[in-house]
Amino acid sequence: MKSSPDLSPAADATDEGTPVSVKIRERLQAARRRFNANDNIADFIEPGELENLLDEVTAKMEGVLDSMVIDTERDHNTGNTARRVAKMYVHEVFKGRYVKAPEITEFPNAERLNELMIVGPITVRSACSHHFCPVIGRLWIGVMPNERTNVIGLSKYARLAEWIMGRPQIQEEAVVQLADLIQQKTKPDGLALVMEATHFCMAWRGVKDMDSKMINSVMRGVFLKDANLRREFLSLIPQKN
Repeated sequence: MKSSPDLSPAADATDEGTPVSVKIRERLQAARRRFNANDNIADFIEPGELENLLDEVTAKMEGVLDSMVIDTERDHNTGNTARRVAKMYVHEVFKGRYVKAPEITEFPNAERLNELMIVGPITVRSACSHHFCPVIGRLWIGVMPNERTNVIGLSKYARLAEWIMGRPQIQEEAVVQLADLIQQKTKPDGLALVMEATHFCMAWRGVKDMDSKMINSVMRGVFLKDANLRREFLSLIPQKN
């Protein structure tokens, strides 16, 4: 990974009053780092700046409500909506963009485990990057370890999934991002992921189809090469509704 730019207070001393989003964006651009909706940018955020970003998003959201002709001064239901929405985006549903990856302790495979392990269903919550509508679903992870594989606790798979899904996502890309991360952490012989989710951009708007779901998978290593192992993994996943 490229070294981070100078984020010292002195580096920002000459641009007091510049919106914090501009400062963060300039650091990313100087480091030639991408900042797409589903990227993590935590390395480029200084301590304390996330709260400043929250204030900035609040102000912009107040402008959005004004443009939608919502009287937030007299409407008791929307008086603090801009702040609530800003908190939801920055500290909750899109938190995976702004905080570093969760600490995951990896242990050597002392018992030389080499049998199929399946974790799931893990509940996943995200939002599509097209409309910011919720994406709610379930995820199953299959791991085929070897003697060199790192072992992590079962709950840690859920933490990694939450971190990846806590950004505006496209389901196909999200599953690949998560597979890459688990592969990097555990180094198994094979890795398989299946995700089933409801997309509210279809259920809440557009065609308004409440029953439509999207299912996709990623197969790596022996799961890709061994059809029998792949069938075993898929057969052990509970019947999806």
